[in-house]
Amino acid sequence: MSTPTTGQALTLSDLIAPHLPYLRRYARALTGAQGSGDTYAASTLEAILADPSCFEAQHLGGKVALFKVFHTLWSSSGQPVADLDEGLRARALKHLAALTPNTREALLLNTVEGFSASEVGDIMAVGTEEASRLVKLARDEMQQSVRGKIMIIEDEAIIAMDLEGICSMMGHEVTGIARTHKAAVKLGQKERPDLILADIQLADNSSGIDAVADLLEDLGDVPVIFITAFPERLLTGERHEPAFMIAKPYVPEQVISAVSQAMFFASTDTLTS
Repeated sequence: MSTPTTGQALTLSDLIAPHLPYLRRYARALTGAQGSGDTYAASTLEAILADPSCFEAQHLGGKVALFKVFHTLWSSSGQPVADLDEGLRARALKHLAALTPNTREALLLNTVEGFSASEVGDIMAVGTEEASRLVKLARDEMQQSVRGKIMIIEDEAIIAMDLEGICSMMGHEVTGIARTHKAAVKLGQKERPDLILADIQLADNSSGIDAVADLLEDLGDVPVIFITAFPERLLTGERHEPAFMIAKPYVPEQVISAVSQAMFFASTDTLTS
């Protein structure tokens, strides 16, 4: 898509396209799956096309306006785990029911998507003070709600140690760290994790995506958070893509938020609350 020249009017596409991958990321994290998340993102675009006046880009900016339309739909008809099987859906709903309404949305918007408290308030139609309160409450509730076993696939030692420290600080057990495709499969077979944190590019030039795909053939439904410097490449909606993702370089708050969100959709019996 070409960039408009100076003085050329911005179209709806110009205003929305740069932010659409991140709306997909957010929607997938909320619902716990690519399919349901992308469905909500598509519904957001359909709502804007049907009534462009709901897209307040001139007042809010394109990204905030796009997420605000999404939230209007989400708050009225959100079904956070609609495309999971009944067993996983029941488990996820039980976990989510323990949270104060709107807290995890506020936390994701602030820490993963990088919106300020004022912007979170605009998106969620609440005041800035209330948005800040929801983010703080989310941190307290989500870190205390679900704990489990986490496997880390990361070839850079410093990053792997950092991730291990963050997960341990949150109260999770790290089953181990794998640096290659082969080591990842071996580690996953040794002890079943509740969650996998995986880099895209591994030490032997193998793919973290391929390693996870092989693991999930044996492990079944285990949530995965991919860590990549190029998240937009895995947020196209054109193929099978991850539900949870954080971008490099990350800050600890982003990892904490992503891990907390993903743990709600874990399916194993080792989780504690």
